[in-house]
Amino acid sequence: MQIERTRIEGYEEVVYGEDPESGLKAFIAIHDTTLGPAIGGCRMWPYADRDAALSDVLRLARSMTYKAAIARLPLGGGKAVIIGDPHKDKTEALMEAFGDFVQGLEGRYITAEEVGIWPDDVETISRRTRYVTGRPRRGGDPTPLAAWGVYCGIRAAVRHKLELSSMAGLSVAVQGLGHVGHKLCRYLHDAGAELIVADKDPEVAAKVAAQFRAEIVAPDAIYSADADVFAPCAMGDVLTDETIPALSASIVAGSANNQLARRELGMELVKRGILYAPDYVISAGGLMKVAEEVVYPGDFDQERLQGRVEGIGLTLTRIFREADREGIDTTTVADRIAMDRLEMAKAA
Repeated sequence: MQIERTRIEGYEEVVYGEDPESGLKAFIAIHDTTLGPAIGGCRMWPYADRDAALSDVLRLARSMTYKAAIARLPLGGGKAVIIGDPHKDKTEALMEAFGDFVQGLEGRYITAEEVGIWPDDVETISRRTRYVTGRPRRGGDPTPLAAWGVYCGIRAAVRHKLELSSMAGLSVAVQGLGHVGHKLCRYLHDAGAELIVADKDPEVAAKVAAQFRAEIVAPDAIYSADADVFAPCAMGDVLTDETIPALSASIVAGSANNQLARRELGMELVKRGILYAPDYVISAGGLMKVAEEVVYPGDFDQERLQGRVEGIGLTLTRIFREADREGIDTTTVADRIAMDRLEMAKAA
């Protein structure tokens, strides 16, 4: 395997690996290990080029540092991306080569599933490295708790913004109906919410609509859907200069990573009276699940884990209140809380 290391300010290690035999082309970025080894899923996506893949892995790794810190986990932040179409380019040999790539970092980075990487892939990766978590044979599927954490976060946002204690009768527009988005729809439906859904795959949208009596809209129409809550659960960069003015929802709360195309847009949401649940806070349930294998090996405690995930709502409530009190955006508050924990750890 061909390995290239790149020095990037603010990151501890950025590595590119290419294996001509399997076709693997991947980046691993380790952002910060102050609190512990870097953890973060591996994303497989048909990036336009290496620069696009590098940009994505850097943003994702940084978010993982903050996600672990604000979740009070003894772990750092990292991420991996594989350049390729998961539906066309993925093979067992490629997944095994990726496992070799992870193993070569000797535990500084621990991988897991993410967009384009599925539970069976995690098992394949584990043949070549022990630095992988969330294996299905160990009950490691993180998506149910990831979705539950988002649901708890939405409820906290509804209490804060709309002063309502129930989801019954509220309308939620869910963008992206993959593993997390689909499960989130179930939780919302069971709570009495009305659903508006969109997905790039019309068959997936039709299936979810039939299950939960949801209204289907085109992917581009989901932003302006008449809803109380907009829940982005697909890819990132969905909150842009163009999409924010189109929003009719007064709450944005979903599982997608890096939802803000630019940090400055956080204040644009504030100006428009839209409450935003910072993505790396509300989506931490999945990390909490896979972290159990790393932090508490052989001592899985469902009650402890459930309490951590449901605590996402309390963390968001604190962030919402501080942002209101100071007249700033919620991401700035969340970043401050995460950075304070990192600074305290460095000073200890």
